[in-house]
Amino acid sequence: MNIALILAAFWVIAAAGVAMLPMRRQYAPGVVLLVAAPVLIGVIWWQQGAWLGGAALFGFVSMFRRPLIYVYRRARGLRDREEIG
Repeated sequence: MNIALILAAFWVIAAAGVAMLPMRRQYAPGVVLLVAAPVLIGVIWWQQGAWLGGAALFGFVSMFRRPLIYVYRRARGLRDREEIG
């Protein structure tokens, strides 16, 4: 088994553990997971190919959809959901 896939499994377990924390304690570990994920997905994509890399990317976007939507809205200068066109 590949080390990148083992690390990805630990990342998923860590993300599930962080999700169980109270909201005020999720921020710091969530940011660490958010920063580590693209590197891990890139390594998986490079070592295992597009199918597993795409699956890892899909799982990441699925788990972090709300923070990613927030970052997208902030980058576009939007505040409310109604402003998304």
